[in-house]
Amino acid sequence: MFLRHPFLSFVTLAYLGLVGWITLGPQPFEGDSDGLIWRLLRVLQRYEATDWINYSRLEFGANVAMFLPIGLFFLLLFGRRLWWLSVLFGVGLTVSIEFAQLFLPGRVSDPRDLLANSAGAFIGVVAGLVLTASKARAIRRTQQQRRVRTS
Repeated sequence: MFLRHPFLSFVTLAYLGLVGWITLGPQPFEGDSDGLIWRLLRVLQRYEATDWINYSRLEFGANVAMFLPIGLFFLLLFGRRLWWLSVLFGVGLTVSIEFAQLFLPGRVSDPRDLLANSAGAFIGVVAGLVLTASKARAIRRTQQQRRVRTS
């Protein structure tokens, strides 16, 4: 799998390293009310169409978005037939991260993160299935045509 797709394997491992650094490294967010995130939230609160966005929802969405590429990368590495393994690896990864955070000072393990990260990985797998569907149909069609010719 990794030898068949060396560039995708490299990108996947690099992204997993980035996720590990973000989720297990030192907590960069200090709760400063003048920080970029809080300024963005204050701007969003000014408008009726976006006043429903608060820190909790923004964080949840960011966790979903962070794990979406993981589901996609795992699907591309494992293949469409093993889509369920991609979901399982995504969920296993988030469980491992949340478990490790229990023992890291300054980190908080949150069940909502389990849900958001798992949902992100699942959405990434589904997106990958949708994006590769036409190619998979074309491959099947070609294989069927070859079988008909050789019969």
